[in-house]
Amino acid sequence: MVVSFVPANFTPPAGLAGPGFRLEPLGPQHNLSDHAAWSSSIPHILATPGFIDWPPPNGMTSEANLADLEQHARDFADRTGFTYTVLEGSQVIGCVYIYPSKQDPALTVVRSWVTADRAFLDAPLYQAVSAWLETSWPFERVAYR
Repeated sequence: MVVSFVPANFTPPAGLAGPGFRLEPLGPQHNLSDHAAWSSSIPHILATPGFIDWPPPNGMTSEANLADLEQHARDFADRTGFTYTVLEGSQVIGCVYIYPSKQDPALTVVRSWVTADRAFLDAPLYQAVSAWLETSWPFERVAYR
């Protein structure tokens, strides 16, 4: 049995428009751009709070990335976690992950990354997503790393 971590009557937002970016649910259609984005920025992502074990320092294949994106899409559909791609136009420049804590399911853990060449968006993304979580999501306790 799949257990949703949002109320049954809650509709997850379709996205968010921010200063210089927009969010939409991450899915297999983003594979090539997503793979290129994070694989070009591994040191920057690993230096971002919340990313001590991803991405793999040696990367992964496009096929393995596709499987990862398919899992995120299933999580979204099952309401067990929500991953949004960060886009500039049609180009993936980052991701936002919204999942329950494995240690404390009442705590929502949020992480985000942007590519090294868009590092200037780290703070605006954090600020926009933080406000969005307060106004558009039903979470009582959030740890945004």
